Amino acid sequence: MPVPAAAVFERLRTFSAVNASKDHDERAITEVFTGNTLGTVPVGTAADVEAAVVRARVAQAGWAARSAEERAEVFERYRALVVENREYLMDVVQAETGKARWAAQEEIMGLIFAARYFARVAPKLLAPHSVPGAFPLLNRASVRTVPKGVVGVIAPWNYPMLLSVGDSIPAMLAGNAVVVKPDSQTPYSSLANAELFARAGVPKDLFQVVPGPGTVVGTAIVEQADYLMFTGSSATGRTLAEQCGRRLIGFSAELGGKNPMIVTRGADLDKAAKAAVRACFSNAGQLCISIERMYVEQSVVAEFTQKFVDAVKAAKLGAAYDFSADIGSLISESQLETVAKHVADAVSKGAKVLAGGNARPDLGPLFFEPTVLSDVTDAMECGRNETFGPLVSIYPVADVEEAITRANDTEYGLNASVWAGSKAEGERIAERLHAGTVNVDEGYAPAWGTTGAPMGGMGISGVGRRHGTDGLLKFTEPQTVVVTRFMNLDAPAFLPQDKWQPLLMTIARSIRFLPGR
Repeated sequence: MPVPAAAVFERLRTFSAVNASKDHDERAITEVFTGNTLGTVPVGTAADVEAAVVRARVAQAGWAARSAEERAEVFERYRALVVENREYLMDVVQAETGKARWAAQEEIMGLIFAARYFARVAPKLLAPHSVPGAFPLLNRASVRTVPKGVVGVIAPWNYPMLLSVGDSIPAMLAGNAVVVKPDSQTPYSSLANAELFARAGVPKDLFQVVPGPGTVVGTAIVEQADYLMFTGSSATGRTLAEQCGRRLIGFSAELGGKNPMIVTRGADLDKAAKAAVRACFSNAGQLCISIERMYVEQSVVAEFTQKFVDAVKAAKLGAAYDFSADIGSLISESQLETVAKHVADAVSKGAKVLAGGNARPDLGPLFFEPTVLSDVTDAMECGRNETFGPLVSIYPVADVEEAITRANDTEYGLNASVWAGSKAEGERIAERLHAGTVNVDEGYAPAWGTTGAPMGGMGISGVGRRHGTDGLLKFTEPQTVVVTRFMNLDAPAFLPQDKWQPLLMTIARSIRFLPGR
């Protein structure tokens, strides 16, 4: 399948919230596989963000007035459009990111899962519900959800469709408008979905995409949004959290990871080795939840290492708009430089390259071989720091206790993978790991794809959760309304305070509160 035609990208740029008729700079977006220009997009300014937020607030008022059921119907239509246009959407993602097609399909499946789950649960979760009042006969209490208003989404380049749109779906279902700042390298992934949203019936100006630099567009969104969702590095997450804290607005973030895999004796080593290739090298390792550290029991480390290295060497690295390649390209020169630097540093300090280790300019400008290292120490750049590329290290451990201790010896806590002799043993190990998600007998995809369960990080890997009930309700404010009936808490005219207050205490002590929702 070829890269989409230039006319496609020219059409998509019209869905940008930036008014290109004004005097704006233009940014060329390149096809990662070749370095050729796909098209250009206007570069947004702080004024563009301000105008987008003003329009979004107008659109949001009418949208919030609709019932949750009506909003859900819109996203059911959107889901159908994603299914119908899945090949085209994968083409766009691949062109912008250079990832293999199966990794691009992960994004499409994620959108389908998100739209299906949140459209199904939103009407019930957003409905007002009753709770026992302080004095049940006198008080009738209810809790309702109120949209935050305008939600800002600052999205990364590695999964640019899923991590911009996937978070926007629950935000809009909750009654909010959304202003997205896509990464400057990958705006078309968000714009392609803006087009599908419009076709599904999302009101004009409810979902707005403002491409531009983070220091300008991102900062303006933080200064004007009512809530911020961010996916990116832990360092940037800290800065944004501080900025949101000064404004006292809500903030949720999925940040970095240095994710471990544990392999014990008794595990199915063939399955573990094969699945580990996906777990480590999906999107060329440019994935917050991919595996970068492997702790393997000493008794099986040699056998597992050989099986894993063989599987890595057999993986096909290449540029293809079909499913013929197993691993795609890195996205930028800076990513290529980081990976090369981490490998060179490790080797210079005594690490051994078991597979890969080289750039592959013969395949494209930004390809790097999937790389496996042994004898890695904390003195090396890749020892404790996230590489965010096709690089993984194998560490032999004496037993499961050492594996758990070393897996938890990190500031991060995003994802982990466990391969053990039985499912029960795997679960017991999983429960002791300091990570927001743990996959037993898989790498990362099942936990991510379980949209009904919360997904996020511990430690410096994140704040808050996407997916699950939290992934919807975090975009709302709970409001409690209590109606007092019959009489209020003032003493009746016929009863003095010194009689009324003890009586009030007696009533309070006798109440048996019923559980809320």
